[in-house]
Amino acid sequence: MGTANEATRPRRGWADKREAIGRGARIVFARDGYARASIDAIALEAGVSTRTIYNHFGDKETLFTSVVTESSARVRDVLVARTRQCLDSPADLEASLIAVAQAWMATMEEFSEHFALIRVITTEANHFPSQAREAWQHTGPEAARAELARHFDLLTRQRLLAGQDPHRMAIHFHLLAFAEIMERSQQGAAVLDKAEISTIITAGIRTFLRGHLPR
Repeated sequence: MGTANEATRPRRGWADKREAIGRGARIVFARDGYARASIDAIALEAGVSTRTIYNHFGDKETLFTSVVTESSARVRDVLVARTRQCLDSPADLEASLIAVAQAWMATMEEFSEHFALIRVITTEANHFPSQAREAWQHTGPEAARAELARHFDLLTRQRLLAGQDPHRMAIHFHLLAFAEIMERSQQGAAVLDKAEISTIITAGIRTFLRGHLPR
């Protein structure tokens, strides 16, 4: 039997229901945390029956892993596209690297539900299976950094940058551009002034270049 919410809504296809379940799950997991979140609450938020969720996902662990993976893939695709836009043919390397960092930071506001979900992963790591964290890392951050490393490799071959390990360069870039922002914003839970974010990013990129410009 469907919920009261389902009874008042027009019939939807599975794609619409899956989208609603994904958004409902992101909201509930971010709000209640993994341990306290319930399938009942997610079903209510999504406007579907609990049976619909159980039929398609089986249990909370599978639902959480699926939602994290799909959400991470969406953010990854945006990060990859913006990295290519800024670094495929950089006319001014410093300005292009700053633009990449600012574009990456912009996703935190654009995908606020996703990053609220990621804060659950980082704060409740002991309360859910490691496979959810691994799925997030593999689909999201690792894939986005791999694209950044690919561009650093190309820029090194063009003698615009210097370094023997582009993946390590991508880690340096990430730490120098974002670490202070993430720490001070409590992983995106608090809002920093945009001018201050720009100052932090610019200083980080200039430090990165001092270490990776050809001598």
